[in-house]
Amino acid sequence: MPTPHRVAVIAPSPVSMFNLAIPEMLFGKVVSDGQPGYDVVVCAAEPGPLPTSAGLDLQVRHGLDALREADTVMVAGTGAPYEPDPRIVAAVRDAAADGKRIAALCTGTFQLAEAGLLQGRKATTYWAHADELRRRYPEVDLCGDVLYVQDGPYLTASGYAAGIDLCLHIIRTDYGAAVANEVARLALVAPVRPGGQTQFTQTPLPPERGFTCADTRGWAMRNLDKPLTLTDLARHAGVSIRTLTRRFHAESGVSPLQWLLHQRIERAKELLETTTLPMDQIAHTSGLGTADSLRGHMVRRTGLTPTAYRAQFTHRGALRGAA
Repeated sequence: MPTPHRVAVIAPSPVSMFNLAIPEMLFGKVVSDGQPGYDVVVCAAEPGPLPTSAGLDLQVRHGLDALREADTVMVAGTGAPYEPDPRIVAAVRDAAADGKRIAALCTGTFQLAEAGLLQGRKATTYWAHADELRRRYPEVDLCGDVLYVQDGPYLTASGYAAGIDLCLHIIRTDYGAAVANEVARLALVAPVRPGGQTQFTQTPLPPERGFTCADTRGWAMRNLDKPLTLTDLARHAGVSIRTLTRRFHAESGVSPLQWLLHQRIERAKELLETTTLPMDQIAHTSGLGTADSLRGHMVRRTGLTPTAYRAQFTHRGALRGAA
């Protein structure tokens, strides 16, 4: 019987309730070989009542000794003026020394930086706190305008809904794209988004006559096997290429062609995980062209050839029903 992957979520004081809810909401929907894929434990520097940024208290039963049994340690963020807790910093540093995967949501990145884990590494945090993190920790290679970043065993998310994207990325890493995308569907959230997508720190342009790109994105998803161009997308949307590009970026944070490539690769991953189709057919169905093109994109995106990816992720997991 497989052992669930253990995730210890550290709740600093006062913790963001939204940050704290994300890991259980997503990890709790993964099942592997009929068993839960993850075991999520919330812990704090001091077990007992824990203030939240919403003015409520939560009862936390576990202390930081829960990190000893964890495979992944995740530090939640807080809505208060941020000062790293020395007890959390020391615990995270010890967990990293033990070889555990370490993640942070929102201002949890400050705890990792204070622990010295991010020196010379890429990281991100919520855009409103980026200047402060840059001032305090100039040795961190701060990517201030992305959703999430992974640099080795350390992962950081910018804030709010980006925590969802980070958890889906972790699920995809552990169980594959098909499982991660189905978890997203069960949780009624967007499918796995690329970490390099922007944080939407600028106010989007107001809609022009109610135009959005949602219908065109849906149409493109149904036609990934076709050689879609910017002209094709703009024609379907009934706007100019310039307007499409501007609107697309305002809504999704990436260009139309970047979004399209990401969806093609995700489709190829799902087909590799869930079918025995030959590589040429997977490349054609996902719109990546040839088996050589599929191989190049997979190696650049995952570090694995299509054959190696299929061997690693086929039959890795099933899913628990929606709540």
